[in-house]
Amino acid sequence: MTNNQEWWRGAVIYQVYPRSFFDSNNDGIGDLPGVTAKMDYIASLGVDAIWLSPFFTSPMKDFGYDVSDYCDVDTIFGDMSDFDALIESAHQHGLKVMIDQVLNHSSDQHPWFVESRSNHANAKADWYIWADANSDGTVPNNWLSVFGGPAWHWDSRRKQYYLHNFLDSQPDLNFHNPDVVDALLETVEFWLKRGVDGFRLDTANYYYHDVELRNNPPKEDVVEGSIGVRLDNPYAYQLHLYDKSRPENIGFLQRLRGLLDQYPNTTTVGEVGCDFALETMAAYTQGGDKLHMCYSFDLLTHDSSMTHIRNTMQTIEAGLGDGWPCWSIGNHDVERVATRWGNNHDPIAKSKIYMAMLLTLRGSVCLYQGEELGLPEAELEFDQLVDPFGIAFWPEFKGRDGCRTPLPWKNETLGGFTQNYQPWLPIAESQRALAVDVQDGNRDSVLHAYRDFLHVRRGHPELRFGDIEFLYNDDTTLTFLRSFQGKRLYVAINTSHQDKILPVEQTLTVLTLPEAIPSGYVDHHNTVVLPPYSVLLATVNT
Repeated sequence: MTNNQEWWRGAVIYQVYPRSFFDSNNDGIGDLPGVTAKMDYIASLGVDAIWLSPFFTSPMKDFGYDVSDYCDVDTIFGDMSDFDALIESAHQHGLKVMIDQVLNHSSDQHPWFVESRSNHANAKADWYIWADANSDGTVPNNWLSVFGGPAWHWDSRRKQYYLHNFLDSQPDLNFHNPDVVDALLETVEFWLKRGVDGFRLDTANYYYHDVELRNNPPKEDVVEGSIGVRLDNPYAYQLHLYDKSRPENIGFLQRLRGLLDQYPNTTTVGEVGCDFALETMAAYTQGGDKLHMCYSFDLLTHDSSMTHIRNTMQTIEAGLGDGWPCWSIGNHDVERVATRWGNNHDPIAKSKIYMAMLLTLRGSVCLYQGEELGLPEAELEFDQLVDPFGIAFWPEFKGRDGCRTPLPWKNETLGGFTQNYQPWLPIAESQRALAVDVQDGNRDSVLHAYRDFLHVRRGHPELRFGDIEFLYNDDTTLTFLRSFQGKRLYVAINTSHQDKILPVEQTLTVLTLPEAIPSGYVDHHNTVVLPPYSVLLATVNT
């Protein structure tokens, strides 16, 4: 089995979006004391760690992913003593704490950028990526922003363009400058000394850019995939060879790993949005000298077919070597899985079966708050939106607000999230009926299915650490073996509304699953029978 140094291997990490978790001071915005107040609930799920989305000082143009002070807590979330109390409470509950590190870019209000843009001769003049206009005044090259339009913004003070892969208020830092790298690593160490157990690294493949600023070529096969944008976004039409995923990234990740290795039992998980994400995941996690694990957007698309799941897993396994993946089917950036994959047809049953699928695949797992309740995407009107991404691409893309609405703790008007009549995003009526207090009292609920299945996973090292061998799939059915230390576990998944009957070559002893989880069985013909939206776990007899 793994030692404590590798607690992250096979861990289940619960993502907390603090703005929407619990509002402790009734100002309409969730906060760090709110997370601490609900620590019993998080621990009750049976997860191993918390991932806190950004809580740093920020003008909140991108809701914390635009950092103006890497080493302080924004006042809307509390203060440093509140963070220390959260860490202490989590550790008392046996939970690790990982925090979001947004290193690729800062806010344009960060003192570093304020100084950088002031003139060409200051000490931080090249801490960001500046470039002259073309002779006709146009942008330096064809690079695009994920949030729409060119990735370059004109600054009248310096009379130059600066690079921003996201909002124009999020200028990209220049990792080719060693002083920038040193300063960013100092901010990482600040939180390590504060007691954090690891980091989720935002846009981990974006750190370096091509110094020659070469144009990206067009993408020949434009499909929804691993770069994390929709097909109505022009960003999807370029092959991003020069604006990200550059070879110099490897050296920085090695320096970062060297720092974390000085702090035992810490870890990293990198977000990789890339045209060749699975290959990049492998490269970033192999060898034990870079990131501990990575995740991609490959399971965050609209393709929920078991064919896609198997192809994704087999592709990463083929090139992973000694690397380690991390998987999620939902987060704060994508439509909630109950809607995206539920297709408004048996969303509760589908929430359970996709949970079972995710928790039986090889790798660590990230769960996004509310998935354990089977929350659907909240439907918002245009005038309710606050996400600049959604505002820019409305109505084809409604943005990320629908997955960020406050977590419903009680089935009441304000969802038990706040006593403020106006939370920062409205409490969706469709979500209130799925509140924690409702599901707590229902043994057949999605919440109990998550708790129960996470308990099952903890009891079977094959599911946490074992190898994986795929046996059969069609678009709605998947079977595979998980093997660890001489033990083999057979897993069969049925994501359809019809019975599935599968021949099986192995002799199986079926595990009894808790009542909240629809289970398959083996009949007297040694045939696996999977009722609609069910999972079968069975030990393989030797």
